[in-house]
Amino acid sequence: MDLERNIYEALWRPYRLKSNYNISEDDYEKQHEFEDNNVVQAKELIDILNTGLNKLLEDPNKYKKFNPDNGWGSYEGLVEFLINYLEACHNYPESVVEVSR
Repeated sequence: MDLERNIYEALWRPYRLKSNYNISEDDYEKQHEFEDNNVVQAKELIDILNTGLNKLLEDPNKYKKFNPDNGWGSYEGLVEFLINYLEACHNYPESVVEVSR
């Protein structure tokens, strides 16, 4: 799995990072069932978030070009969010991560 995909999964679909996850992208019912039955703890995301943050910081111009024209989000906002998320994961490693979509 590539870095950008890992960051996406860690932020919005962390249950997909579980080693036993192998559900079709189209099977939303099974995905929700898997998510409900597989707890993700903050400590499981630290390495992925740290790697992603470092990659973003190493080459900002590569990622700034994806800033949306409508201003709804930015490279800088994502970096700030990742820093805060990573800090929370370090401070509360046993916490259960739940994502609202």
